[in-house]
Amino acid sequence: MRPAAGVSFGDRYKLSSRIAIGGMGEVWEATDQVIGRTVAIKILKDEYMGDPGFLERFRAEARHAALVNHEGIANVYDYGEENGSAYLVMELVPGEALSTVLERERVLPPDQVMDIVSQTALALHAAHKAGLVHRDIKPGNLLITPDRRVKITDFGIARIADQVPLTATGQVMGTVQYLSPEQASGHAANPATDIYSLGIVAYEALAGRRPFTGESQVAIAMAHINDEPPALPVTVPEPVRNLVLAAIAKKPDDRPASAEVFARAARALRDGNVTRAAQAVPAVLGLTTADEVGDATAPLDRTAVMDEGARTTVLGTAAGTTEVMKDDFDTLIGGTPVEGEEQSDALVSPATDERKKPAAWVWVLIGAIVLFAAALAWFAVALLNSNAPAETTPPPTAAETTAVETPPEQPTPSVSTPTTVSIAQGDFIGLDYDTAATRISELGLTPARAVGPVATNPDDVNTVTAVSPTGTVDLGSTVTLTVYDSMATPNTPTTAPTVTVNAAGTQASISWPSFQCPPGQSLSSYNVNVSGAELQSDPGTATTATATVSEGSSIVEASYSATCGSGNTSADSPTGSATVPQPSSPATTEPTPTLGG
Repeated sequence: MRPAAGVSFGDRYKLSSRIAIGGMGEVWEATDQVIGRTVAIKILKDEYMGDPGFLERFRAEARHAALVNHEGIANVYDYGEENGSAYLVMELVPGEALSTVLERERVLPPDQVMDIVSQTALALHAAHKAGLVHRDIKPGNLLITPDRRVKITDFGIARIADQVPLTATGQVMGTVQYLSPEQASGHAANPATDIYSLGIVAYEALAGRRPFTGESQVAIAMAHINDEPPALPVTVPEPVRNLVLAAIAKKPDDRPASAEVFARAARALRDGNVTRAAQAVPAVLGLTTADEVGDATAPLDRTAVMDEGARTTVLGTAAGTTEVMKDDFDTLIGGTPVEGEEQSDALVSPATDERKKPAAWVWVLIGAIVLFAAALAWFAVALLNSNAPAETTPPPTAAETTAVETPPEQPTPSVSTPTTVSIAQGDFIGLDYDTAATRISELGLTPARAVGPVATNPDDVNTVTAVSPTGTVDLGSTVTLTVYDSMATPNTPTTAPTVTVNAAGTQASISWPSFQCPPGQSLSSYNVNVSGAELQSDPGTATTATATVSEGSSIVEASYSATCGSGNTSADSPTGSATVPQPSSPATTEPTPTLGG
């Protein structure tokens, strides 16, 4: 069955408008006619229907994906096969894909990237615990809602697709720019595979480019296996760079241990807490997983202690050394050792020393040396006394002593003046710019306004969507507050609606062409203005309406407008009209007056 507006799948899901076209099929907005819920329905291409093995695996994946209940994963509501088509019914997520955001912004602030990584990794962790691996994490599969939440889509389909032989369809499954080295090498995917792909997404959002390129898909895949990624810009904080590079390590064991750990580290860096991030992923500080993250002081067992015998070398402890020194000293003062005397015996038994007594002049020399030493000592004492202040006053009292000792302690303030302030992005997101700027100024910082993405809700206009820098910031620094830009005004419809009235003149049918809302905004409803008739019901997002012709009306006129997002309504279209058929009345003959006679 070919998808088209108005076609129903499963006698329940009526297609209204196409959202996107992909390599696997088409995604449509549809209405669940049983409970009135608006959903997204993905209809697979016909070429995937010919392989029974593929269909069986697809059914199993649909069941498994429906079992993963997490706010960061788009819900799967239903699955069906009908008239040669297979389809998945999923949650319709408002917002836009990260790929669209990157096309518009090119580069995102590091704290915003860490927020996206943290949310995505937590959702992946929930899937990994259920035994599921996404295998195709990329910006196009990450939806960013208006309240800045992340939703993963297409969960499980990529896993099935990469099991289909390439010769079956002639297409390359998956997205090679985000392919992990183990996938490119033909090995089985595991949770570390999703961590790698998410790391590539983070790299692209920070650098404005993908780390690996090539002239063909094979060349890009080989780059994932063999090449090192180029350095991230120096404007990206080093801890953030280290975390992203750890996520895209070639070996799975060198990446964060799990998606939950990856999320914890990214969330900590988003909040400016490098220490907490490093506790989750040591590579944030440039450490390997084998290193410990702790006190910078080296452990005591790393301090080298000298051996007992090597601590201090004392001259004269050995017999031979003492012997030489004694002989040299005797020679110096004029004495000579007794010939033939054993020097070791002299050390053991000094009484046996038969050496000659030194000459008398030696004693004179010794006396002179002693006198010289005494004079030198006296001179040193005199020099010290000359530099000391003369004590002409009595010794200070206890009170005076306290006064003298107190001044040296005064220059050291008891409380140091802060020079930095901590900025948390969550304290400002959602505030209007004036309020946020006032709070920034009160912290001793300078606010600066930057215009960011276009708002999809009137309430979001001029509210803060990003703050930079965050974490510890020097007083007086400039903090940029990025706010939502004004909503794009929907164009005025240029075509008047078509109005027809039935032959009985009792009912009018009104129709008009589909309306295209500005980028980032989805159609909420049509508003029909009718004159000469009364609408039977609001059309919602349908392009037709029925009205009951008012009694006595000769013409029915109608115009319409479109509402995009929340309350962003276009001007009215030109007016269309139709004449109400009037019932024919029988001819009457007036009586002929008679003349009185």
